[in-house]
Amino acid sequence: MTGKDRTIEIVKFSPSGKQPVRYTGTLIDCQDGWIAARANWVHGDIDLGYLTFFNGDVLDEYFALDRPYNAFALFRVGGEFAGWYCNVTHPTTVTGGEIHWHDLYLDVIVYPDGRALVLDEDELHESALEVGNPDLHAMILAGRDELLEMVKNNAYPFSEIA
Repeated sequence: MTGKDRTIEIVKFSPSGKQPVRYTGTLIDCQDGWIAARANWVHGDIDLGYLTFFNGDVLDEYFALDRPYNAFALFRVGGEFAGWYCNVTHPTTVTGGEIHWHDLYLDVIVYPDGRALVLDEDELHESALEVGNPDLHAMILAGRDELLEMVKNNAYPFSEIA
C-alpha cells in the first residue's frame, strides 16, 4: 500500500447517534478482529481532570470489530506514553473508507502504572437504558467489564505498550 492508501477517516457518533467528531488517521498494523489508526490530537490542550490531551499528542487507536469497545493509546509529542482512553461502543464498522464508532456512555482511563478509572456511570444511569433497552445496557456493562479484565491481564491491545 502507498501512504495515501493508508489514510482513513474516523467518525465518532454520540450515544444519540449524532456525529460530533470526524478526523483523519493513518492505518497501522493490528491483530485480526481489530482495525487501528494513528491520529494526531489537533483540538488544543484539554485538561479533563483525570487525563490531559496536548495539541500534537499522538493516539494509536484500536477499534474492535466484533466487541463493544475501543482503546486509544496516548503518547506525548516526545513519544512518552501517557495512558489509555477507552470507550464502550457498539462494535466498530468500516464502510466506504471510514471507521465508524458509536460511543456508549462509559469510558475507561488506564494510567501508565496500570490503574484504571471508569467514567460516566452517572450518564449511563441517567440514560434510563436499564429500563428502556436492557439488552443494550447489559452490553455496555459487559463491555466495561471486559475492558477492565483485558487491562488486568495485559491483553491485546494493552500488551502493545511495554
